[in-house]
Amino acid sequence: MSLLILLPLIGVLSFFLTAGLRLYALRRSLLDIPNIRSSHSVPTPRGGGVAIVVSFSVALVVMYAEAVLSTDAFWALAGAGLFVAGLGFLDDHGHVPARWRLLGHFIAAAWAMACFGGAPAIYFAGVSIGGVVVNLLMLFYLVWLLNLYNFMDGIDGIASIEALSVCFGAALMYWVSDVPGAIAPLLLLAVAVGGFLYWNFPPARIFMGDAGSGFLGITLGVFSLQAAWVQSSLFWGWVILLGVFVVDATVTLVRRMLLGERVYEAHRSHAYQYASRQYGKHLPITIAVTIINLFWLAPLALAVAMGKLDGGVGVLIAYLPLLLIALKFNAGKPEQRV
Repeated sequence: MSLLILLPLIGVLSFFLTAGLRLYALRRSLLDIPNIRSSHSVPTPRGGGVAIVVSFSVALVVMYAEAVLSTDAFWALAGAGLFVAGLGFLDDHGHVPARWRLLGHFIAAAWAMACFGGAPAIYFAGVSIGGVVVNLLMLFYLVWLLNLYNFMDGIDGIASIEALSVCFGAALMYWVSDVPGAIAPLLLLAVAVGGFLYWNFPPARIFMGDAGSGFLGITLGVFSLQAAWVQSSLFWGWVILLGVFVVDATVTLVRRMLLGERVYEAHRSHAYQYASRQYGKHLPITIAVTIINLFWLAPLALAVAMGKLDGGVGVLIAYLPLLLIALKFNAGKPEQRV
């Protein structure tokens, strides 16, 4: 099937699936009710991210059937993605204890790595890191990425915009690096997210839920692992593109740990959450994330992919202003309530 035909089909499928999920959630009263840890003020249907999961899974099957996607990539993406999505779905509709969710996340990450035969040697500032060390680092990287994606899905549109920005940025990296075969899966994920984003754009009419956010986190992680096998600089390009989410979530987690807080409890002390309260709306923050991704992170990722900038140096340059922004907006600082 031509990509020009498949792209709109997946986008339309995601759009109507989200609409159906929204009606289902309204009829079953599956609503996210605002509480003191919420960033929204109106009861809103949840679980719309399932539309992304289903739509992209259909695209994966089509790409695999037509030999656009390799066997290892198909099983890594489908196996890890659907497992994490299923775990998130159960948590969305009930409660899965944190320790079991985390165990499931490690299983999914290990599955993805096994499909690719582990992780390749990664070059950082000219030094090669390989063997057991890089495999352990990659395992924790994948688990952290899928979890932080869940943490960062806290205001309207932000998780969808991040996925779109990262997909398009990575597609450009592959284009300039002459790896065109890796572009199609990214575009198909982007249109699957785009169909959902129509309903999730501020003010959101449905939320993504853990099934969708976890699926996006592990899927983007698997894409970056695949990129590492192609070229180490492409992996660092992925790390740069994911910078907004990585820095905010990591700074918040570290600060809360240092303050002795229970890091597994729900909170709203991420920098983006403080910023949304300061500006009184979600839209300015979602737009700001888009601008940072497109005009700061994407150019740096492209420079690394083209060999004009060392990967490790590129990450440091990309992350420094993001760190300052996170600290400016009090990432991880306990919220002072009146």
